[in-house]
Formats: sequence, C-alpha cells, structure tokens
Amino acid sequence: MAYLYETHLHTCGGSACASARGREYIKYYRDSGYTGIFVTDHFYRGNCAVDRNLPWKEWVKQYCRGFEEAREEGARQGLDVFFGWEETFSGDDYLIYGLDREWLLEHPEVRRWSRREQFQEAGAAGGCVVHAHPFRQRYYISKIYLIPDLIDAVEAANAGNQQQFSDALALRYAARLRLPVTAGSDIHHVEQAAEGELYGLYLDKKLESAADYAALIKKGDGGDFKGLKTGEDRCKSRGDEAINLPVEILDANERRVSGDIWGFLEQG
Repeated sequence: MAYLYETHLHTCGGSACASARGREYIKYYRDSGYTGIFVTDHFYRGNCAVDRNLPWKEWVKQYCRGFEEAREEGARQGLDVFFGWEETFSGDDYLIYGLDREWLLEHPEVRRWSRREQFQEAGAAGGCVVHAHPFRQRYYISKIYLIPDLIDAVEAANAGNQQQFSDALALRYAARLRLPVTAGSDIHHVEQAAEGELYGLYLDKKLESAADYAALIKKGDGGDFKGLKTGEDRCKSRGDEAINLPVEILDANERRVSGDIWGFLEQG
C-alpha cells in the first residue's frame, strides 16, 4: 500500500499570496485519496502575511494559524495535517520539515539564519531542507541559486512551475546530487484543488509526524519513496530549453564556485 502526501501548500493565514483558509483544503485532499498534507506557508523573509513588527512569540502564534485551522479540520475529516515552512533568500526557496511551533517559539534566531545555518541548525534539531522549485523562472527572480551541499532533497515536480522544463531540470539536478526527490502542488487557492490540479509524494510508510518525514528525507536514498504524483510528462524531458536567468552555484560556505549549469549537470 502507498500513502499519498501533499508536501507544499499555502494558506492565507501565513502566506500573503494565498486566498484559501487551511480548513478549505481538507475535503478536496481527502476525496482525492491523500493520506495527509503539509502546510508550508511563506516564512519570515518570504511573502508572509504576518506583521514582522510583532513580538516573536506573537508572530509565531499568528503564523501558525493557517496550519492549526487545517489540522483541526483534518482531524474531523480524517486527513493528517503536518507543519512545515517555506523560507526565501535571494529568490531561492527552501521547504523546512520536522521542526514544530514549539521549536519556533524558542528559537527566534531562525529569522536570521543564512542558508548554511538553515541546513546545519535544522538538521541538528531533527529537521530537513528541501530545495523548492530550484529552476523556477518568474519576473521577481533575478538569478537562480543552487547550493548542492546545503540541501537534503530536491522538489523535482511543482505544479506552480510555468515552464515544464523547470521540473525536468530539477529532476536532473537531484540525480546529479544523488538526492531524494519530492513533488508538491505549491497550492495557494482552493480552486486548484477543486479542479484536481494536485501533485504529491507516495510513501511506503504512513507518517505519524513531520519528524518522520524529515527522517525519511535524510536517509538519503529515497528507499521509502514510491513515486511522484505529477502532471503528465512533467519530468520526462531533459529540460534543455533555454534558461533565461543567470545561474550561481554556491559551495557550503555560500561562495560562488560556478555559473555553468550545463557543465555541472553533465558531471558525475
């Protein structure tokens, strides 16, 4: 038996660009055969809906409302709901799993993490870091940043990507790094769920917590991953269409080592 999970979901409680409340999603995912969902609202440096002038503990409480509302409705309807977040740096986004509300309340320094600190500190606390839609091209992104040594997995299929080759390149990137791959809807509006435009990840095991998911990711071989739920042919091309943005490949200290993405992908 395989268990299907949504790994990338936004609510208007935490994400300024979302219109759906957490509870609105539950029926659609339950009826679509999902075992559970992760609420991953935009975090402190991203397109967050919560006032950054609030004291930290009040900020965290408000930030988590979308998740908590979804979890309460999920409990009523029989859908598991887990917590995560999506942090942004210079247009590059990362999904963090395995750390909870209580951890956030005690760690205000998370607001100031570098990419390196994010990877090291989240990992030390039992969490993991997934590079979200690494090859996305949008008007608000000026450069593609890749940090191979500071991630645990790659989101290889994202329903919010406007160019199909973005997913294909993400799959090649993950293969080059020998990292697990995930898929997520990156959903912001309930209409997308109503129309069935949903992605996700099939697992061999039923998750009991977000920490379980982080542990599976950090095993590194994807052995418990049964496959991705994606749109038709999203990851089947090589992704050789032109990338219109400059690329920066950074080392573990976040220093530039290369801008040659094609050469990097052909190695290994």
